[in-house]
Amino acid sequence: MAYYIGLMSGTSMDGVDAVLCDLSHDHVYTRHCSSLHYPDDLLSQLTALCSPAEDEVDRMARADRKVAHVFADAVNQLLAATNLKPVDIVAIGSHGQTVRHQPTSSSQSGYSVQIGDPNTIATLTGIDVIADFRRRDIAEGGQGAPLVPAFHHKVFGSSATSRVIVNVGGIANVTYLPANETAAVTGFDTGPGNRLMDYWCQQHQGKRFDEDGRWAASGESNVDLLNTMLKDPYFHRSAPKSTGREYFNEHWLAQFESLNTLPAKDVQATLLSLTAQSIANAIATFKPVSELYVCGGGAFNQHLLAKLSQQTGIQVQSTQQLGVNPQWVEGAAFAWLAWAFNHRIAGNLPDVTGARKSCVLGALYPA
Repeated sequence: MAYYIGLMSGTSMDGVDAVLCDLSHDHVYTRHCSSLHYPDDLLSQLTALCSPAEDEVDRMARADRKVAHVFADAVNQLLAATNLKPVDIVAIGSHGQTVRHQPTSSSQSGYSVQIGDPNTIATLTGIDVIADFRRRDIAEGGQGAPLVPAFHHKVFGSSATSRVIVNVGGIANVTYLPANETAAVTGFDTGPGNRLMDYWCQQHQGKRFDEDGRWAASGESNVDLLNTMLKDPYFHRSAPKSTGREYFNEHWLAQFESLNTLPAKDVQATLLSLTAQSIANAIATFKPVSELYVCGGGAFNQHLLAKLSQQTGIQVQSTQQLGVNPQWVEGAAFAWLAWAFNHRIAGNLPDVTGARKSCVLGALYPA
């Protein structure tokens, strides 16, 4: 067995997934997942770091260590659940927690910041850690995101049919996997995924998320508000492109005055329509598309999936149908990126990120 563990916490900041993968014989087999939520105080600190404020360096440095402890706890919990020892694991691939993503400010000053000190993770787990996957792509002129399309191609690609893989986390991204093996795999961040819906639900329902999209389904999407939101320049920017919660957040929402006059459930319905429509608009740029699979937390929102199917005219399925639990896909991707680092295999796709060339991603932090 060639066991790797992938650690992922996305833009929803709802905690970390530790995914155990067996990468023997050039295949990816997902075996187990352990998930931990961030403590409320740490979540508040991380949320605050997403916007400029005073004393950022000190606050980020402290959060960096705290996030690492949560990541390490998730790994050790996974080992206990699977009766494995640190020596059984080749390496951990840690994405870290993104607190700021600004890749396009200029060719020289664009950046993406992930915290969760890999040195601390290596020390607390006794396992080599491979981390810092995004900055090499940015150094090569890329966006540093999304990185999962290379993994999607490896695991979900088919020579028989053209597929789109949609990851709906806090931010949503799409990967186009053409059946024609000579055609380029492409993909980009489409805009908000769960992030705005989760925020609005927390504010008006006191819940972390809208389970199955039931609250959104009880409202009516407001066409005028939806169309106004869809005029945002990001939706009309050409790929390669990527974004994050530093753009699509409560401040972005506050610019739309009609939020104050509409019933809260109608706003929730509109935000769900925004996610579905922006994804559907992105998919419409890919031809042909025969199959559509969804992963990430949004794969469990049945109302969102129904809306997405309605908007695209394609049956929406979970990546579970392809053999990978939708909640495990991104964690597995960073396990694979750690494997790719060890085998000196490029982890980025220039057609996706805009980098000048393919390159090996990550850096090693030995136990």
